[in-house]
Amino acid sequence: DFYPLLRPFAISVVLIVYPAIVGLLNGVLQPTVDGTDALVNNTNQAVETVLQQEQTVIQQGAEWQMFIGPDGSGSLDRWEELSGNADSGVFSGISNRVKFEMAKASYNLKNSIKVWLSEILQTLFEAAALCINTVRVFYLIVLAIFGPLVFGLAVYPGFQQLIGAWLARYIHIFLWLPVANIFGSIIGQIQQLMIQNDINQLQANGQTFFGPADAAYLVFLIMGIVGYFTVPSVTSHIIQVPTAG
Repeated sequence: DFYPLLRPFAISVVLIVYPAIVGLLNGVLQPTVDGTDALVNNTNQAVETVLQQEQTVIQQGAEWQMFIGPDGSGSLDRWEELSGNADSGVFSGISNRVKFEMAKASYNLKNSIKVWLSEILQTLFEAAALCINTVRVFYLIVLAIFGPLVFGLAVYPGFQQLIGAWLARYIHIFLWLPVANIFGSIIGQIQQLMIQNDINQLQANGQTFFGPADAAYLVFLIMGIVGYFTVPSVTSHIIQVPTAG
């Protein structure tokens, strides 16, 4: 009997300390962001480590030293030595130079196609992550600004469910970033496996090539980009936002 009478006073107290309520809510939820951020950072560091290993293996290969070399221009003499096209005259030297430049261009193109595709998809992947986080921050700001209005309307009969709906919506949107970080960590681990596959190819064949594993990686990146836009629906399975009625 006394609950309907005490409810307006309780809501009034909440409105007085509303900034502290929002701060407490953010403080309780922030560990989910910090934990998933640490997960992403660990994955990114692992990716950087295998990238350095890949670069070291590439520079130790005969083809890199022949077509690129320390100065970036390659070594015609080394190419003639390994290919068996010895320079025996002026015209032969010109012909060998043309063949060397064509082989060098083919080497650079072959090793760049996969890198270009990966970088393009990685850029789109990071852009999708930035978009979801920007929208998340905007929603949280709007909810925090209009929170007092929601609490005030909850005093009146028929609007009592607004507080629970606002709280659930705030938590739901706050968890977008942790869920997005989990997506990023998964993609980073797949990227790490792809780079390790490249290292294995370089160690076995002296060069890397586009294979089924690389195609699967690119498909997974596309799935990750699409997955970012499913973050709100995924988060809705963690906490259910009640509907008015």
